[in-house]
Amino acid sequence: MALIYEVKQYLRVDDDADDNQIQALIDASSAYLTNAGISPKKAEKPLYRLAQMMLVGHWYDNREPTGNATKLAHGLAGIILQLQCEVDENGEES
Repeated sequence: MALIYEVKQYLRVDDDADDNQIQALIDASSAYLTNAGISPKKAEKPLYRLAQMMLVGHWYDNREPTGNATKLAHGLAGIILQLQCEVDENGEES
């Protein structure tokens, strides 16, 4: 399933009116995770996709131009940390 459809399910968005904005937020979430030190090679991992959905959900719900955005979900920091420190079955960082 394409990521935009997964994200729209996560956001509970049924129509296509915001597809361009949602895709832009997905692209921004990829850049955010890359800037956090997470390799784009991990994009197919469930935790990476969950982090993207959480980021997009936060940004989509907090589109106010100034001042009303809440902090990112505490759980997202843990997911990012796990992705940064992930090891493979041989105990090597992946």
